[in-house]
Amino acid sequence: MTSPTQPRRRFLRNASATALGAGALAAPMIAQAQTTSLRFQSTWPSKDIFHEYATDFAKKVNDMTGGELKIEVLPAGSVVPAFGLLDAVSKGTLDGGHGVLGYNYGKQNALALWNSGPAFGMDANMLLAWHKYGGGQELLAKLYASIGGNVVSFLYGPMATQPLGWFKKPVTKVDDFKGLKFRTNGLAIDLFTAMGAAVNALPGGEIVPAMDRGLLDGAEFNNATSDRVLGFPDVSKVCMLQSYHQSAETFEITFNKTKYDGLPAKMKSIIAYAVEAASADMSWKAIDRYSKDYAELQSKDKVKFYKTPDAILQAQLKLWDDIIAKKSAENPLFKEIAASQKAFAERAVKWDQDTYVSRRMAVAHFFGNK
Repeated sequence: MTSPTQPRRRFLRNASATALGAGALAAPMIAQAQTTSLRFQSTWPSKDIFHEYATDFAKKVNDMTGGELKIEVLPAGSVVPAFGLLDAVSKGTLDGGHGVLGYNYGKQNALALWNSGPAFGMDANMLLAWHKYGGGQELLAKLYASIGGNVVSFLYGPMATQPLGWFKKPVTKVDDFKGLKFRTNGLAIDLFTAMGAAVNALPGGEIVPAMDRGLLDGAEFNNATSDRVLGFPDVSKVCMLQSYHQSAETFEITFNKTKYDGLPAKMKSIIAYAVEAASADMSWKAIDRYSKDYAELQSKDKVKFYKTPDAILQAQLKLWDDIIAKKSAENPLFKEIAASQKAFAERAVKWDQDTYVSRRMAVAHFFGNK
């Protein structure tokens, strides 16, 4: 016999199920964000501050995307040698990388115009201004296309003027380079060769061991912090400051173009803004860290710093004229890029020189002749 309460119970049960179903349909769908992982490699040893700059950039992207894009940066040699980075990124062996254009000198010597020479009087920040607003970005894309480079390139991080290098004794004249076994890269190879040196291009992590074994008589890398951590003070106590061989250089972040083109527009915008943020942060960090290590190289490591004589600097400028003329005659893209840089520099450096007050007077006022 059916209880009179059973129909009522059945009704309430059905009504409850209907309500739950409707509630489930009405509830908003919560999208689960998909993470895109990219594997990068730098051209720097893990202990170098340059590798730190690479990981700084990656962290900015990772943070700004809220984890939707995750870039992992491996140090030089993890997948390919430092000088093999461009090929690895272009082929998709790596999704991206962090390095400098001069390391690709062997692929197309015009690439080194972004890292070598006096840049017609521009500093590295001006070089970046030319790159972004003076046509350099378009010229670099054209250059990569000419060698089949399947990459998307972002330049950032204005570097300080690099030392002439580390030597067994102070360099006083151009003739001191004759027969000297010397390390450099990019178009600085042509410059120091013209000065009489026997040049060997080595990646950062191999320079000090080569000097220690006597395979090099002298070498340059980049800055007080990198040079100190790589061990230059262990093999030399003489560093010559100021040179035109790399007075305006920047870093390069590359993406495999196929991988980059597949990213949503939002991700591409975040990457572009992260590059600019990392550029500013790197330049500020460099001032802080380089100045500390410059002081400690002198106080703790007993390194003696000398200013490169003006006669050597003037010789570099004259030799650079010859290099520009020779390479321009051989390579139409080289000629086009050099002409673009020079046209931009002509107005930019005039504005700079006319506008900015010399800091030497202020430094002398506040700190004397230290």
